Amino acid sequence: MLLTLTLILTLAAFAADWIHFRRQRRRGTPARRVLIGWALATDALPLVSALVGAVSRDNSPALMTLYMWLIWAWIVTVIPRLLYYVFHFLKLRRTGVALAALLTLFLVWGTTLGRTRIRVNRVEICSDRIPAVFDGFRFVQFSDAHVGALVRPERELTRLADTINALHPDAVFFTGDLVNIRSAELDAPTMALLQRIEGPVWSVTGNHDVGTYIRDSIRFPADVEARTVVERQRAMGWCVLEDTTVYLRRGGDSISLTGISFDPALRKRRHDRHLPADNLPEIYAGVPESSYNITLVHLPQLWELVTAAGRGDLTLSGHVHSMQFKIRPWGRGWSPARWIYDRWSGRYDEGRHTLYINDGTGYVAYPMRLGAWPEVTLFTLKRCE
Repeated sequence: MLLTLTLILTLAAFAADWIHFRRQRRRGTPARRVLIGWALATDALPLVSALVGAVSRDNSPALMTLYMWLIWAWIVTVIPRLLYYVFHFLKLRRTGVALAALLTLFLVWGTTLGRTRIRVNRVEICSDRIPAVFDGFRFVQFSDAHVGALVRPERELTRLADTINALHPDAVFFTGDLVNIRSAELDAPTMALLQRIEGPVWSVTGNHDVGTYIRDSIRFPADVEARTVVERQRAMGWCVLEDTTVYLRRGGDSISLTGISFDPALRKRRHDRHLPADNLPEIYAGVPESSYNITLVHLPQLWELVTAAGRGDLTLSGHVHSMQFKIRPWGRGWSPARWIYDRWSGRYDEGRHTLYINDGTGYVAYPMRLGAWPEVTLFTLKRCE
């Protein structure tokens, strides 16, 4: 879908340039030729990216970084230009120049502070199912780190760890997509940065963690890559929940914590509104229905199945990122993610069940966040009679 959208926008940009320059009276001047060449070159950036990918045997981290910056350059150069064309057509040339300049500055801001400044959201969960000893229990959720795509991993992961540690949570939950493409992204320096997160950390795998995006599957088998990502998390001291449940104990009581791994069979369906999960009965087997249950699952689309199984008093997910673009004049705001997902960001309540979709801290496709700021969420459990 992303490839189709990119192709449509690329063709639209070519068409807009052709219409704009055809309407101009000046013909054949050096300045005009330079502008036309610049416009065609920037319009073609997604096609260059596709061509590079077609001739490459593998999608190495370096190649993925190149893709990311080519898409960024296309966004920053083409989108403001298209905005200018609209106002130029309406004979509001100066207004078009001003708005295009402002949009460019906004895009650059989204690539700098918008990409790296972490927002802490605070959420209170009230339920009469929460044991009294867990009243006031505080935990942090973060998601979608995509460490292999980070522009400045040392600075960004240090800021992430410092943000989490400053909240002094009782527990930390990570909801998938730790790496971007392959396990090698979790090298020793990156693992050391992530180990700075204090307190117990529980995690699950996401669609980027299981090795299915690697093109050279002979040298890098998906099952080996997935296992290595899990092993390196455990080497950091994280507890990876692979379709299993543990019990968090406090005083003489407990709550259950279930982790659902990403199923590689769902790779091509990861954006579908409704997904299968036939293994849920086995995952929740033995978990008392009376136990307050927190479920960690990367894909928010599985929430309906989790609640249908009578579990997931609180379900924590990630995956969507709000597509790294959100207009926030009210409440949840608006994002193109709404066109794809029924539930795409923030909190959703149905009866005694709550879903929370974290917008993540990393980024894919382009190194930019606009409105959908990097998020760390602090939850507080409250027993309500």
